[in-house]
Amino acid sequence: MTKKEIVKKISEDIGLTQLKTKDIVQRTLDAIIRTLVTEGRIELRNFGVFEVKRRAPRKARNPRTGDKVYVPSKNVVTFKPGKEMEELVRKMNPEDLPLLDDASDADLEGNGPVKPVSESQARHAKD
Repeated sequence: MTKKEIVKKISEDIGLTQLKTKDIVQRTLDAIIRTLVTEGRIELRNFGVFEVKRRAPRKARNPRTGDKVYVPSKNVVTFKPGKEMEELVRKMNPEDLPLLDDASDADLEGNGPVKPVSESQARHAKD
């Protein structure tokens, strides 16, 4: 669902014009962003908690070239859903959800967790 669709639905529900509703929705989102920037945390009861956290610097590998690269620390926004949202999402029918793009390590046969394979094991399996 897009912001435009949210605005349309709310404007129909409460009888305001889409222009006024769009302004209200945008101001709400702007207030959330401002609060995160100034206070680092915003709790919306029965919805969830947005929080700014610092991700530590790390060493990574460029997947294209294999070269080691340094990734500096950075701020990221995390979201922890509230109890009500968590319960409603858990009750959803999994058949209604789209599959994740990267289902390569999914256990489609129900045989338990898939164990990661080392590079040497993967090379050996190809031979």
